[in-house]
Amino acid sequence: MLLDTPPPATRAGQGLPPPLIPPAGPQLALPMAALTSLTALAPLKAPPSGPGAGLNLALSSRAMMRMLDVIDYGMLLVTDEGQVAYGNGVARADLAGMHPLLIEDGLLSARRPEDLLLLRGALQAASRRAMQSLLTVGEPGGERVGLSVVPLAEPGELPTTLLVLGKRQACEELSRDAYARHHGLTMAETRVLASLCRGIKPAEIARNFGVKLATVRTQIGSIRTKTGARDIRDIQHQLSRLPPLPTLMRRGS
Repeated sequence: MLLDTPPPATRAGQGLPPPLIPPAGPQLALPMAALTSLTALAPLKAPPSGPGAGLNLALSSRAMMRMLDVIDYGMLLVTDEGQVAYGNGVARADLAGMHPLLIEDGLLSARRPEDLLLLRGALQAASRRAMQSLLTVGEPGGERVGLSVVPLAEPGELPTTLLVLGKRQACEELSRDAYARHHGLTMAETRVLASLCRGIKPAEIARNFGVKLATVRTQIGSIRTKTGARDIRDIQHQLSRLPPLPTLMRRGS
């Protein structure tokens, strides 16, 4: 269990709060301490006051959570004891799969003991010394995932740390398809674009689609002309910089 957290019975006896959310439910409550830290990420205007201030704050918090769900990076807000106070849609989807990190009983953990030690040290450094860090977790030789650890709490606030999970693909499917439509790519060119987005070489694309290599090269040339890209690397660079488009499932979350 992360950061030597005592069992629930001991925690209750010490007056410590229980885990704030279940591992991966459709609804995640955002406590006020977490909202304070999240608001520091994007201060839009002065805090509301007067009649209706509570309603405005509630609307702002819901809008902020929806905004974070649109971002195509997984984001977790974690206390110094490893409790997950908030996770956006991408983070919940990632950690529900075979991500190197996972949530157990509301606590952030890792599948590998080595990754758990790294994570524990980074969270302690963030909460005790306000130190940010960059980690890489996952099985060596397999899929490795990067994450940044960023302390958020101001003095006197509940120690909270933001974890931003590295992207596991260059761009999202909806963004890529919208990019293809915007530039007038054909269906065949869009399929080639999707393969280039995954880093597949032209020769392998030709084998996968059962066409000649010359055909794929012609399609890549057409993609370059329509998008203004200089070469394949430039195409991939453009794709990696696309903003996300939320899926209906993520909007519903």
